[in-house]
Amino acid sequence: MNTYQDYIKEIEERKGQGLHPKPIDGAELASEIISQIKDVNSPYREDSLKFFIYNTLPGTTSAAGEKAEFLKEIILGEAVVSEITPAFAFELLSHMKGGPSIKVLLDLALGNDVAIAKDAAKVLKTQVFLYEADTDRLVEAFKNNNEVAKEILESYAQAEFFTKLPEVADEIKVVTFIAGEGDISTDLLSPGNQAHSRSDRELHGQCMITPQAQQEIRALQAQHPDKSIMLIAEKGTMGVGSSRMSGVNNVALWTGKQSSPYIPFVNIAPIVGGTNGISPIFLTTVDVTGGIGLDLKNWVKKVDAAGNVVRNENDEPILEQTYSVATGTVLTINIKERKLYNGDQELIDISKAFTPQKMEFIKAGGSYAIVFGKKLQTFAAKTLGVTAPAVFAPSKEISHDGQGLTAVEKIFNRNAVGSTPGKVLHAGSDVRVEVNIVGSQDTTGLMTAQELESMAATVISPIVDGAYQSGCHTASVWDKKAQANIPKLMKFMNDFGLITARDPKGVYHSMTDVIHKVLNDITIDEWAIIIGGDSHTRMSKGVAFGADSGTVALALATGEASMPIPESVKVTFKGDMKGYMDFRDVVHATQAQMLHQFGGENVFQGRIIEVHIGTLNADQAFTFTDWTAEMKAKASICISEDDTLIESLEIAKGRIQIMIDKGMDNDKHVLQGLINKANKRIEEVRTSEKPALTPDSNAKYYAEVIVDLDQIAEPMIADPDVNNADVSKRYTHDTIRPLSFYGGEKKVDLGFIGSCMVHKGDMKILAQMLKNVEAQKGKVEFKAPLVVAPPTYNIVDELKAEGDWEVLQKYSGFEFNDSAPKGAARTEYENMLYLERPGCNLCMGNQEKAAKGDTVMATSTRLFQGRVVEDTEGKKGESLLSSTPVVVLSTILGRTPTLEEYTTAVEGINLTKFAPSNKQLVM
Repeated sequence: MNTYQDYIKEIEERKGQGLHPKPIDGAELASEIISQIKDVNSPYREDSLKFFIYNTLPGTTSAAGEKAEFLKEIILGEAVVSEITPAFAFELLSHMKGGPSIKVLLDLALGNDVAIAKDAAKVLKTQVFLYEADTDRLVEAFKNNNEVAKEILESYAQAEFFTKLPEVADEIKVVTFIAGEGDISTDLLSPGNQAHSRSDRELHGQCMITPQAQQEIRALQAQHPDKSIMLIAEKGTMGVGSSRMSGVNNVALWTGKQSSPYIPFVNIAPIVGGTNGISPIFLTTVDVTGGIGLDLKNWVKKVDAAGNVVRNENDEPILEQTYSVATGTVLTINIKERKLYNGDQELIDISKAFTPQKMEFIKAGGSYAIVFGKKLQTFAAKTLGVTAPAVFAPSKEISHDGQGLTAVEKIFNRNAVGSTPGKVLHAGSDVRVEVNIVGSQDTTGLMTAQELESMAATVISPIVDGAYQSGCHTASVWDKKAQANIPKLMKFMNDFGLITARDPKGVYHSMTDVIHKVLNDITIDEWAIIIGGDSHTRMSKGVAFGADSGTVALALATGEASMPIPESVKVTFKGDMKGYMDFRDVVHATQAQMLHQFGGENVFQGRIIEVHIGTLNADQAFTFTDWTAEMKAKASICISEDDTLIESLEIAKGRIQIMIDKGMDNDKHVLQGLINKANKRIEEVRTSEKPALTPDSNAKYYAEVIVDLDQIAEPMIADPDVNNADVSKRYTHDTIRPLSFYGGEKKVDLGFIGSCMVHKGDMKILAQMLKNVEAQKGKVEFKAPLVVAPPTYNIVDELKAEGDWEVLQKYSGFEFNDSAPKGAARTEYENMLYLERPGCNLCMGNQEKAAKGDTVMATSTRLFQGRVVEDTEGKKGESLLSSTPVVVLSTILGRTPTLEEYTTAVEGINLTKFAPSNKQLVM
């Protein structure tokens, strides 16, 4: 009984942390618990019953398989448990959400006992997570004139699993809780440095916001037991940054309601709000949980009598409050009227939060049930040879005669599933699309695996061209947490059908490459749709959407995703880039010029940025598309010239071939299939059979931004502005400052070159600059540590072949060793160059960080509070984001350089250059 006793020991340890017993997912423990239930004299029987009923995970976990089979024994009378009657056994099966439970229910429904079959059919009619193996059994039974099978199919065809659910309440009373002022990052809701605990929902829930905030939420709940808590981003956007399902899971755990009395720590129906709404990625996770996300608009720009925006001394719009949502305010969400009230006072219209589709998600307890339910209804109606009734809200199809298509509209029209044949769809249309490429990253992958288990999926959809499980977020430190979680994740995903960064069989060398770089390489068609488990899934080929672990699981299981076609903002360029500037500066300048052109309004937010780069290959262009997450865009699309696209696809082919040579391809030859598709696409472009994707000349855009390269006269730095008197202006990525702002005087404590924002060219810039410094000064001395993490092993191999890695080795004081990876995070840094293992490193902040209170100059993407560097009592940590040459020079000087020092240092350096295309990139 070692397994059970080990579990009891773990329970005692968790008690000391204020935690309940960990949910059971393993067959061995579940089997032992069942044996103790059967033994009426067992001293462990009472606790075992509780664990079995209330603490066993559903879906396709091995524990669920043991539970389902035991419940089957009880129903058939083969086992007698006084506490679990056959009726109760059926109830427990109804909460197990597919997989083994569906198999058992089908066994019973299609069996010979009429009474049992009737009861099993009643439960089956409520279930939606059926897969081909399950539906095949129903079809076979139906063809053999089985009346129960026919009855079940007729119920599915009528979508009774949905129509018989309780209706959504007409109104919900809420009590507000201000989670923070300004943008609320998912790091606040689910900190990156606690990523290891995300699959343990109760444990991970303890890290949401702060212990004090959690106490305040509990106090509000005690004071208002009949009301829900609404978490709010005051003067900001809720859920910006990383695409973390764990963020909304934590909100639901503290403020939502339990999804089932028999499934521990899985809550649904959170309610969140933001002055500027909810970030697109986070709103998707809210939909997954059947929650509500409100755009509160409780602060607006102040205008004068003439209607002009009133500005302060910094030329920023002055905001004025239209109504208060201070913590403890009682509001009424009137769902029937689609209005928000304070008492009898109407505050705002909230119709966008309650579209017909969102109402379905709320009613069903989440979007998964609707996705699977629609497929199930279609299957059943087809099997019966009947027309399915219009139960679900029809997809909104918007089509404008004579209006051309943006690039994203073209991609969505090509990949659409189930839309009206021949109808051209424009922005705003609700579309179900096939997904070509899927990526899962390692700190959310365990949750993706849980989601796949909960929806009873066992193999990747054949629709998906390729899928990859990364190891980049846990690359820096191979500690006990990583050793406990990552091998298990890699085996699960490898078995499911993904290409995995680490080989569960130990044949090929672990590849901890940054997920986005790999996804960019395996995307071999600019018409592709990519779904990835990270907010920086922003490929420079195709259109890519960063997503939560649940949406990733859905894409893997079904090969589909559902969303409205987003509006697009067109970005073009004019002028000439100065010789001493780097393309990273163009990226930052784009954001600054856009905000200036539109009076501070971020027209990118929630939309597609269609950037007409034209001449930059996919490696280089990714620096732009990657940053569009920081621009708060929904996604981005690069419009390339034909020759540029061919160059990008050839690069991708070469890197995929390296993966094959390493032994990473699977039995389905997925990687070879991608090379074959790339060859086909290259031939189509070369022969002009199908040129590179371009929008129509008469496409309609929400806005158009023209970036003037002539205006970019010095390096541009994204500053967290940690001491801004207006708290809502801190940590936003919107404060873009020229290098001269710092006057060559701002102390820099650490530099970081790495993350998905850099490419091979950045590593070569680093090597060239170090050689130049040595030539000018006789030696290289660092006055601040410089941490370098190449994004991929392929880049390291290419640098070695071209001689640049040898240069970096010469100046480094530390070089990663895959044979002896670090077992603990570094807490102190010396003034030297660190060559770290490929991966996310400091950018993620879950393993290693800068010293508290440091000022960091980095090439990475994130400047949120506590992400790369935490605060001390006396000084706020800050992460300034800039180009590679600025970072290098800042660490050599120990401060920000002057413009003169910068221009001198980059003389003769091959920076990433960009010249706008002189071709009309439209049809």
